[in-house]
Amino acid sequence: MSAKVLYRAVALAAALTLIALLVQQLITLLLAVVVMVIIALPLARTADIAQRHRVPRVFGALAGLLAVLGVIALLGYFIVPAFVDQVKQFANTLPHTIDRTERYIHGLTGVKKQTLSNEVTSFVQGYTHNPKKLIAPLESVGLSVVGIVALLVVIIITALYIAISPRPLTDGVLSIIPAERRDVGRRVMSRIARSWRGWLAAMAIDMLVLGGLLYLGMRIVGLPFALGFAVFSALLTVIPNYGSIISAVPPILLGLSISPGKAVLVLLVYLIVNQIEGNLILPLVMSRTVNLHPAVVAIGVLVMASLFGLIGVIISIPLISLAVILVEELWITPQENAYLPTIIGEAEPEAP
Repeated sequence: MSAKVLYRAVALAAALTLIALLVQQLITLLLAVVVMVIIALPLARTADIAQRHRVPRVFGALAGLLAVLGVIALLGYFIVPAFVDQVKQFANTLPHTIDRTERYIHGLTGVKKQTLSNEVTSFVQGYTHNPKKLIAPLESVGLSVVGIVALLVVIIITALYIAISPRPLTDGVLSIIPAERRDVGRRVMSRIARSWRGWLAAMAIDMLVLGGLLYLGMRIVGLPFALGFAVFSALLTVIPNYGSIISAVPPILLGLSISPGKAVLVLLVYLIVNQIEGNLILPLVMSRTVNLHPAVVAIGVLVMASLFGLIGVIISIPLISLAVILVEELWITPQENAYLPTIIGEAEPEAP
């Protein structure tokens, strides 16, 4: 190996290491930008509607933001107190629930009965009866909480500015693209915006419908803490594929502690509601804007979790759709366009 090749290899390795370190440091910023754009999209839509009615965009964007915050506050006012109360009641019944569940499992499978009641109960009640433990130690986690709140405020304000005047931002992005490729850039940004708006609409509708159906179903089968389980399941819909599985485990175990038949009924409720969600709600709202194969989503969630943690899981669908759109527009489509004339030319008969 010549010295020149060796120097190039060392320089390439150093450059890749520097890029990896830089990306690692910028992950929080990149995620904040993605969240910022996601929030700005519906606000920009309300601003567009206001502009079409000759109302300044700033009033339309502010109205959209206030409407969203009002809906969240209204839901919180009616649901959060009852949800917290049911969580505390559920924590108090954990010893009895776990003990009966262990006995049923031992009777059905013959597995040695485990004594986990005290450990699980003390762990859960430690947080439900003393919420301050969630922010201890104050010296470290307290500062992180303040930082997260400040970051959210900055994200919302910046998203509002983007929604009010998106043109300078899009023109700035397009200005760094060669002139002959700007049409592709506009198409890519349009596809990304349409995909992310579809995801937002699907999540909002899915949370409301799925939570309502689960609450109704668990009330019909007579499962205690129906509201708490319904809210918990609705919140976990932000985790594609895996959220529905995780959210079904606690109510099924509670049903098993009552009777095996109750557990089967709860399982049927979750299966029926998830079939309605997967075959009716999401296809109607999301399929035209976020058309991703379930296997791609399942693998993508694991990748986003390993790369970006919990925030990456929550916004995994927008990140996956972004990657898919970029690959399609910047690699697959140009390859197909370059290959198609060759095939057509080979298929045409030669002139006599």
